[in-house]
Amino acid sequence: MLAQLSSFLLASILLTLAPGPDIIFVLSQSIAGGFKRGVIIAAGLVSGIIFHTSLLAFGVSTLLIEFPQFFFTLKLIGAGYLVYLAYQVYKSPSSEIKLSKSTKSLNNYFKKGLIMNLINPKVSLFFLAFFPGFLWNETQNTIFQFYLLGAVFMLQAFVIFSLVAFFSDRLAQFLKHQKHFGDIMKYFQIISFLLIAVLILV
Repeated sequence: MLAQLSSFLLASILLTLAPGPDIIFVLSQSIAGGFKRGVIIAAGLVSGIIFHTSLLAFGVSTLLIEFPQFFFTLKLIGAGYLVYLAYQVYKSPSSEIKLSKSTKSLNNYFKKGLIMNLINPKVSLFFLAFFPGFLWNETQNTIFQFYLLGAVFMLQAFVIFSLVAFFSDRLAQFLKHQKHFGDIMKYFQIISFLLIAVLILV
């Protein structure tokens, strides 16, 4: 069991560090809004893992393979949401993009992180391909094993995302003194949202 969990943890860390929608989202939002925003978004993102783990544990995620049209529809919905977020940033004045850390705005970022994770059906498909290879006893309760693996994945992802948020915030503290920082952050976020939308679709 410990050997399987150790291998799973190492593989999970490597996969989380690989460029993907979630880490790009944390990176862009932490640069634009600071460490606290990044950590709150990270908490929302990893909370969505509970949902995808549940789909896997109870066999629902196999529907994504059996019904490719449904899978594609979910991807379109996810990409559409990200295009909507890009449009919202585009409409906002650059002055509102600068490191806004108000409590009211921060309260919405957990929801954004959660939704961002939930609308990406590729997470469930990835878990379906990744998790079963690390079950340590197929004769025991596989639901418990899937949830334990999900908890390990959540923990390491939150730690890594928090570190990304921290170093992104340090970078932003240096960049914010540059001319046109607000404009740069505005279009950086727009490009990031559109890039994540493409990554979900492909």
